[in-house]
Amino acid sequence: MDLMYWEDFHVGQRVECGGETVSREDILAFAQKFDPQPQHIDEQAAERGPYGGLIASGWQTGALCMQMMVKHLLSRTKSMGSPGIDQVRWRQPVRPGDTLHVRLETLSKSLHPRRPRLGFVNNHFEVFNQRDQVVMSMRSTGMFLLREAITDGPAEAQR
Repeated sequence: MDLMYWEDFHVGQRVECGGETVSREDILAFAQKFDPQPQHIDEQAAERGPYGGLIASGWQTGALCMQMMVKHLLSRTKSMGSPGIDQVRWRQPVRPGDTLHVRLETLSKSLHPRRPRLGFVNNHFEVFNQRDQVVMSMRSTGMFLLREAITDGPAEAQR
């Protein structure tokens, strides 16, 4: 399959990725290393807490989102990274046994103002569990190579 460039992303385009199941062991291992709060590492305390049981760290949900995006999309693109993410929201807890998938929608595109071979793609991401509940959402800008440098200036920015 050919690699995708900036030109291959279209406003309104949706991409579905995923199918990653989160185990109890995954939650405990991640939390022990990166987010050792009781609701993520102590099953008895989590039972007594507001979530009624063990839940994954929101940061683990974000990492799983990234894993699915790389596996199912970004590994097939000319991605040059990202300048950042915005509006990260954890909407529902992720529990042991949940299977997650990601939907992204392209919101807008633009060219880099100084680098003629680089463009930006702005996306809205939603991570769903197996019950189609949104467990996380965010907006992010990806940077992608263009097939050829733009030399005509701003009029070509929305190609």
